[in-house]
Order: sequence, then C-alpha cells, then structure tokens
Amino acid sequence: MTVTPPPSRSAAIVERASAALGRLRHGRLLHPAGRSFAGELVIWGTPGPPTGVALLDEPGRYRATVRLSKGTPTPGGWPDVLGVALRLHRATGRPFDLLVSSSGAAPLLRNLPLPRRRFTGTYSTIVGYRVGPRRIWLATLADPDSVDLGSSLRTVAAATRTDTPRLVLAVASAVGSWRPVGQVGIGAPLSAEEDAALAFDPVRNLPPELRAAGPLAWLREHTYRGSRRARGATAQSGGSTATTV
Repeated sequence: MTVTPPPSRSAAIVERASAALGRLRHGRLLHPAGRSFAGELVIWGTPGPPTGVALLDEPGRYRATVRLSKGTPTPGGWPDVLGVALRLHRATGRPFDLLVSSSGAAPLLRNLPLPRRRFTGTYSTIVGYRVGPRRIWLATLADPDSVDLGSSLRTVAAATRTDTPRLVLAVASAVGSWRPVGQVGIGAPLSAEEDAALAFDPVRNLPPELRAAGPLAWLREHTYRGSRRARGATAQSGGSTATTV
C-alpha cells in the first residue's frame, strides 16, 4: 500500500516544533547524550538470495563514523533506548546513514524500541526499508568475539582504548532470521566538538535502491530536519577523517 504523505504545512509544523525543542535542549533533540568514534565497515556480501542493494550484496571496505547514544538519557546505567548511528562514507555522492535502536532479535520484537542497560545487544532499524516490492530491515548485532561495550558511554569509550569493539551488520525480511552481511569496527573516539557537529539524515542519506517505508519515515525525516536546523547543522555535517580503525 502506498502511503500518501501529509501536506507540506504539516511538515513545516513538525519541523518548527522539533527546532524549538532542540533550541530548548541546546543540542540534539533525539539521543542527545552520545560518543562518536572513527570506524570501518567491511561488507562480506549477502549470504543466500541478494537483497537488491549493491552496497550490501557486493564485498567492500568503507570508512565510517559510529555514534553510540542514550535516548532520554537516563542516569548512569539505568535502562534506556540505546542507539547506534553509522555513517558510511562513500567516494562519491551522499553518505549512507544507518540509525538503529535497541530492540529484540525476534521478528515481532525487531519493530519495537526496547530499553536496556548494556550497549552490547541487538539494534534494529525499527521501521523497514523498501527495495522494489519487498521490505527489509537492517540491524547491528553483538559480535560474540568482541570486547564488551559495558553499560555506559564511559565504558564504551574505555573499550576502544584497549581493543577494537566490533558489531555485526545484518539484514532480514519482516519474518526471516537475521543474515550477517558485514562487520563494523569501532576505533578512536572523536572529540566532543566533532560529536556535536555530526548530524544524520536516515531518510535521505541512503543507497539508491533503498527507500524508507511507511508514515514513520515521514515523521522521522521532518523531526531530524528540525533538530538539525536548531543546531545549524546539515544532513551531511561531520564525520571521521580516519581511513581505518
């Protein structure tokens, strides 16, 4: 079913409200507390049937920026909706911005943001993407051979000083199991200034074959746009200049 987007007046209202709330926060409206890192994404290629997205189906290595964050944020190690934001830097064109939230791994739970205490676990896109007539979901999963990220932004940063934490990038249909397609390495922390300058657009910064699906994609697009406006950021602001982790 094709969802008709609300009129532009509704978009302007959402953007103005998001910008006003962002100015009250003096920073990000969504996931304000976080740490950013230089990173690297290695795509192994899709096992089994291809997804139809060349970037996921064909092996490659990309410079990346990784941000781990808390949604509310709650104090210390209290449960929160945790987030991983991944910016894949491409040689030409827009970057690929992937934003995933703490969720369950099972099909019915990958559509729900679930609070948890620790940063190691499953993070999904919550809403799916359309690839032609099909929908897919993306996720980062815990790598069983990686150092643990702990339960706070401080322990996440500490883990990168002793090792290179890793996450597994995976893809699934609405009811299928996760299929690993690559690995994200988390490297050196970026400065607080670099973190503040970083801004994502999870709706527009996509590979050409992917389209954000459903009315929540519309809301997400205009909420993020308003938040960026409040900070004076653009959809491609910031990112690591490191070549590898």
